[in-house]
Amino acid sequence: MKPFLKLSTEQQSEILHILQQRFHKNMQRHVGLDWAKIQLKLEANPEKLWSLDQMECTDGEPDVIGLDNVTNEYIFVDCAPESPKARRSFCYDNEALASRKENKPKNSAVGLATEMGIEILTEQQYHDLQKLGKFDTKTSSWVKSPAEIRKLGGAIFGDFRFGRVFIYHNGAESYYGSRGFRGIIRV
Repeated sequence: MKPFLKLSTEQQSEILHILQQRFHKNMQRHVGLDWAKIQLKLEANPEKLWSLDQMECTDGEPDVIGLDNVTNEYIFVDCAPESPKARRSFCYDNEALASRKENKPKNSAVGLATEMGIEILTEQQYHDLQKLGKFDTKTSSWVKSPAEIRKLGGAIFGDFRFGRVFIYHNGAESYYGSRGFRGIIRV
């Protein structure tokens, strides 16, 4: 993982304000959670706050969607209606990126997620996110691909069409202007 860059006091204040506004605007995503407790956790974890700022800067619109009662960590996910704009047109991972001889995308989804200090949603996490709203109705998002699929050169992605979630497959080296990725981080 790339070392995080510390946010200035002004940047920290700005991202906390954005997250707080989004939290209050979308209470249905986190019923029963208290912003004051979340903010304390964020302030105590500047590297996670940096990653959330990266999610915001790449159009992810991160929001807290739950609390893991076992680890006592808040779960933040990209909640932009469509796959984050600044994270589209990437192949799946760095191996796929290296395999392209022509027309290489500028990065891979897994590569950028690692640089940002986040993880790509798993298939189950993607399904869980879709229970909170309708996401990717016009775009699609890479999801963490099982090792057995990846070994065969493939990767999987999801979207929401016709009132349900679909998970599809593609070659890991493929990339499209309407496909990005959604991230998750625990604080």
